[in-house]
Amino acid sequence: MKLFTYHIDGSLHTGVRTDAGLLSLSATAANMPGSSVEVNMMDIVAGGQAALENVSTFVNKAIQDDKAVFLSEAEVVWGPCIPQPHKIICVGLNYRRHADETNAPYPETPILFNKFDNTLAGHLEDIPVPTVTEKLDYEVELTIVIGKNTKNVSEEEALDHVFGYCAANDLSARDLQMKTPQWLLGKTCDKFSPIGPDVVTADEVGNPQKLALKTIVNGEERQNSNTSDMIFSCKEIVSYISKHMTLVPGDIILTGTPEGVVLGSPEDEQVYLKPGDEVTVSIEKLGSLTNTFVAETE
Repeated sequence: MKLFTYHIDGSLHTGVRTDAGLLSLSATAANMPGSSVEVNMMDIVAGGQAALENVSTFVNKAIQDDKAVFLSEAEVVWGPCIPQPHKIICVGLNYRRHADETNAPYPETPILFNKFDNTLAGHLEDIPVPTVTEKLDYEVELTIVIGKNTKNVSEEEALDHVFGYCAANDLSARDLQMKTPQWLLGKTCDKFSPIGPDVVTADEVGNPQKLALKTIVNGEERQNSNTSDMIFSCKEIVSYISKHMTLVPGDIILTGTPEGVVLGSPEDEQVYLKPGDEVTVSIEKLGSLTNTFVAETE
């Protein structure tokens, strides 16, 4: 199943991408009095397989009975597909060729850092370029969405705790990132974590270590790789993090970026993002996430 969020009348709603179009769960539920279905994204994630089966049954019946309410994709104002993660955890230097291009040694254990919810943004949302940076970089990343309370899980069972996956652009202000040994400042400016457009359930994705990733900047391909180049696989990452903290439904984990970032180019060839640029990150089976960059006004 492919789920998304969208803004309307100042509130955030949940939808399902179907073969017939983008279905609004809340509007369809209102059109079917007496129906019982969860319409909040975070509650669906927390509800796991039972909630997904209920949503699937509801959607199929609504379409069959001609009660479904569909949205015009051209008019959708997208939200971050996981709007209220309890934790946003990121993995640094997790692709071999990305480590190679930045002349960094392969890490012996996952390098973890965190972001906050101020960094979340949706598909087609404008991203302000902070006035405090001159080196804003893109990073396509496969993102894991946790679906169960997860503590001390084995690698063999780790993916059973995954609700689904989505695409992310882990935006990075390199000059801020490199100011100190801690990367926090360069990673946590407003809207620095656009995710979406959909979260795709794990059953539709299958093996997360065989997914193509791409980044297109102003029509030019910059990144083109595969999750098979990860140093630490998704199951290793989930298991490792769970040894140190409890993961809960809706937590998201950005799993690192492949080669092709601006930072990896020779210094005299580095062209960082600026207002007016358009960036699309795409991941096989998950779709494409596009954002336009604008000047910061506040």
